[in-house]
Amino acid sequence: MSQRVTVITGASGVLGRAVADAALARGDLVAAIDFGAVERPDDAAWIGLGGVDLTDPAAAQAAMDAVAERFGRIDGLLNIAGGFVWQMTEGPLDGWNRMHRMNLETALNACRAALPHLSRVSQGRIVNVGAWGAVQARAGMGAYAASKASVHRLTESLAEETKGTGLTVNAVLPSIIDTPANRADMPDADAATWVRPAELAAVMLFLASDAASAVTGALVPVRGRV
Repeated sequence: MSQRVTVITGASGVLGRAVADAALARGDLVAAIDFGAVERPDDAAWIGLGGVDLTDPAAAQAAMDAVAERFGRIDGLLNIAGGFVWQMTEGPLDGWNRMHRMNLETALNACRAALPHLSRVSQGRIVNVGAWGAVQARAGMGAYAASKASVHRLTESLAEETKGTGLTVNAVLPSIIDTPANRADMPDADAATWVRPAELAAVMLFLASDAASAVTGALVPVRGRV
């Protein structure tokens, strides 16, 4: 089989870089998409698309079309773009709207833009990033959890819509990911119990592989040792 073409959104973040590194290591052709700048190594197997606002459907479509033009097709879409804010329910709506745009709209627009290209391959894959914290939200987590719960429902619905096509749609539900930002925000926590980016990347790439052809509509907890 020829190399898989894997698109990664949110590719400049800690998890995005870990997934991109792992995908390149297994021999994929990688398209890295991010709102910010994307580093571009001197590698023919890589294309970096920075400055892409995935909350804009037209920008998402242009990015996916550019990937397909460069590599000829898209085999997998790994939706990592997103963000987090802590906000109590009685606070302003800005945080709720921001979480909706960053977490749900980016995933939805990327999926919609990639689907025409994924439908042309026999084993297309979409892997979204949900959140274990959206299963049972804690205080201050409402805006984030609501947006990630919407990603869960999007995953399940799209999996049903594409059943029998060869395309699979799944999501991973991480707990706290071990990143420098999380360590700085929670200096007294036991980071050894958190999910390491490489561990989460391995699960995502399994779901994006041929070996996971029988798995669709799954919300896979990746909780580390929390």
